[in-house]
Amino acid sequence: MEVIKTEIPGVLIVEPTVYGDERGYFFESFNEREFREKSGFKVHFVQDNESKSCYGVVRGLHFQRPPHAQSKLVRVVKGEVLDVAVDIRPNSATFGKYVAVRLTAESHRQFFIPKGLAHGFSVLSDEAVFQYKCDAFYNPASEGAVAWDDPDLAIDWHLPKESIILSEKDKHHPMLKELVERKNGND
Repeated sequence: MEVIKTEIPGVLIVEPTVYGDERGYFFESFNEREFREKSGFKVHFVQDNESKSCYGVVRGLHFQRPPHAQSKLVRVVKGEVLDVAVDIRPNSATFGKYVAVRLTAESHRQFFIPKGLAHGFSVLSDEAVFQYKCDAFYNPASEGAVAWDDPDLAIDWHLPKESIILSEKDKHHPMLKELVERKNGND
């Protein structure tokens, strides 16, 4: 496996070693020991999730507040998505910055998002099946989100605006600036 650092500390692109021949392919989608050695992160995943979405769906930007914050390792097993991690750690030098990476079933590329970042993705293929490992259990009371269309973030989701499909919940998240103000008691 190759681990590639991004401009946001802790956000990593993971490219597994894929062995293929005329029969198909094989790869380890996760190896805890090798991941720890190559990334420097000691994670123990406790929950695996999978979603299926059609073209134009944008999910996010979601996160879990401490003490239920989650690190995630995500990948696409069918189709193609643009995956996005936004640094929402208030004291981080990269606060408000994001990294976006295309994930496809064919590339087997994965994306590691550490605790303290918001996460989302847009579906660029007709359909996408998306899997993610989490190192903490989902806790509804700790759920948080940032608006997918926050103008300060200016994320290019690689979709025409008229094609974007959102859940009712994802239509009403606060801007990052509003989240910071609420946390600081300025609302």
